[in-house]
Amino acid sequence: MRKLLAVVGAVVTGLAVAAGAGPAAADELPVEFNFFAGIGPELANPGGSLPGSNDYGCVPSPTHPDPVVLVHGTGGSQQTNWGAYVPLLKNAGYCVFSITYGAPAGLPWPVTAVGGMGEITESARQLGVFVDGVLAATGASEVDIVGHSQGTVMPAYYAKYLGGRDKIDKYVSLAPAWNGTTVAGADVISETARRLGVQPENFPICHACLQLDPGSAFMQAIRAGGHYLPEIEYTNIATQYDELIVPYTSGLQPGGSNVRNIVVQEGCPVDYTEHAGIAGSRRAAYFVLNALDPEHRQPVPCDRAAPFSGAPF
Repeated sequence: MRKLLAVVGAVVTGLAVAAGAGPAAADELPVEFNFFAGIGPELANPGGSLPGSNDYGCVPSPTHPDPVVLVHGTGGSQQTNWGAYVPLLKNAGYCVFSITYGAPAGLPWPVTAVGGMGEITESARQLGVFVDGVLAATGASEVDIVGHSQGTVMPAYYAKYLGGRDKIDKYVSLAPAWNGTTVAGADVISETARRLGVQPENFPICHACLQLDPGSAFMQAIRAGGHYLPEIEYTNIATQYDELIVPYTSGLQPGGSNVRNIVVQEGCPVDYTEHAGIAGSRRAAYFVLNALDPEHRQPVPCDRAAPFSGAPF
């Protein structure tokens, strides 16, 4: 909750101002490369969808036959996490869908805009229902996943254990958490809780937090048999300044020919984005576009990108 209030406060006080992608064509949505770009729409339309997303009448094109499902991180939502990505992908011709998962139930907004808090296996079940709805509406046989933070590992549980492996084509991860996190003593807290018999669903406020400990049963399940499935094409996009995935290389697990690992600072040392800001970085976004459509690769820009927002400065 403190995280959400801090972000909202930054927007209200004008601290989340960033440069965008330049003027949009008349038939395009404006794109603002800034992690905080989705906060304003959430305030204007609580619990709603960003313009361009969750259009169940969208018909996938032959060029982009797979709808893209955006999966936010801990504390995020279908709007707050994806202010840059929804218009970018929609303008590129994709059918774009975004889910808020793991939000506290039975409470009023803005608490319901704080997703990724619930027990992760239950969140994975929510994702499965959502994906089935997208496939039924669009007539597609598979979706592409773009996830951030917790949203990079929750879909892996869906793929491995809940029937998702044949429903995902490409799986793109921003700030991948393939080995969880030990930041702020998460591993020590989790181990102590386990010894006391505390289950994730009984941990206060953030049930998912215990499960992101590398030693948790959830993370063991993610690692079991290897992180990756051969049917899926994986792209991991990390930042060397990640303050939550430490070391950042733990999110770049090696794999076979269906796995590509990218560090945004390679070839662009002036991108200073960290764990949150990578979801606002224009450079990271173009790596995502190329991962989704490798047959039509675009030049990847190098911006002097700010931490926390990812906005050019």
